[in-house]
Amino acid sequence: MRGGSAVAALGAAHALVNSRLVRTPPADPPPCREPVSLLVPARDEAHRIAPTLRSLLAQEGVPDLEVLVLDDGSTDGTADVVRAVGGDRVRVIAGDPPPPGLPGKPHACARLAAEARGRVLVFVDADVVLAPHAVAAAAHLLRSAGLDAVSPFPRQLADDAATRLVQPLLQWSWLVFLPLRLAERSPRESLCAANGQFFVIDAAALARCGGFGAVADAVLDDIALMRAVKRAGGRGAVADGSGIAECRMYRGWPEVAAGYEKSLWAVTGSPVAAAALAAGLASAFVLPPLAALAGSRAGLLGYAWAVVGRVVAARRTGGRAWPDALAHPVSVGALLTLLARSWRARRAGALTWKSRPLHGSR
Repeated sequence: MRGGSAVAALGAAHALVNSRLVRTPPADPPPCREPVSLLVPARDEAHRIAPTLRSLLAQEGVPDLEVLVLDDGSTDGTADVVRAVGGDRVRVIAGDPPPPGLPGKPHACARLAAEARGRVLVFVDADVVLAPHAVAAAAHLLRSAGLDAVSPFPRQLADDAATRLVQPLLQWSWLVFLPLRLAERSPRESLCAANGQFFVIDAAALARCGGFGAVADAVLDDIALMRAVKRAGGRGAVADGSGIAECRMYRGWPEVAAGYEKSLWAVTGSPVAAAALAAGLASAFVLPPLAALAGSRAGLLGYAWAVVGRVVAARRTGGRAWPDALAHPVSVGALLTLLARSWRARRAGALTWKSRPLHGSR
């Protein structure tokens, strides 16, 4: 019990350190003088892509800018919405299906990169809305920090019980567990974080690391690409993008469960590693509050430190701190449930995403 509570305390302290060290795109960036390509992979996104496109077309401080959208076999009229919103300012590319069993997003992003002419490539998901200065700010951070890739993590919008429980754990996880500045310098691939919702990369660096073709079978293509950048000798970093981008990934438990089921297994790589991770998270963030209910003072301290870590992460990344942080043990329990579901679907060969099977993915 004391060991788990100590982990929670160390995690809170580390989150506080990271909250001061995490890179943040500037609020008033200088103009970007390089050609930039905004690249959007889209499959059945007609219901939400319009705000994304409007935000891309409203970018300031980037005189040489192109917007490309790849319609990845949509059946809901996504391309029609793109043309209606973007007109001749957006180029729509008709995608082709990925190889059987492989995820479609890396395949779509590879095609977008091949069509792009920018020296800076900005990949944006169709559920992300950017602030007017977002692209100029992200490009400035990329160049001024001497990075080859940067992933400004958008503010995650969460309004219902399921998303409020699970979504904040995205930012919490890397603020608590990842030594951010060491991760930038270290060649170790395990020290990586990224979010494909908003991913900025130097075009030459993308070519050097093999591009999306090198991660064609990766469900977590964002992290896989950041690791590929490291393997090629480059530097990449996650940043706090909550001031320049926001994203609403899911609504309600069915969408949350489906989204995490298809990918959580890939975080751990093996059932043994998944069991070890689950045991570690439970011992630090679930068992102490349960022990506190039985009168354990060490358990109460562990719970308090876990709440502190969650509050620090929320305040640094634009999330809701109170009262949500008090439910942190429930959040971690929900995550462990989703991890178990993901591995069960993986072993049963039942992984799918957007109606495509993922039999061959890693």
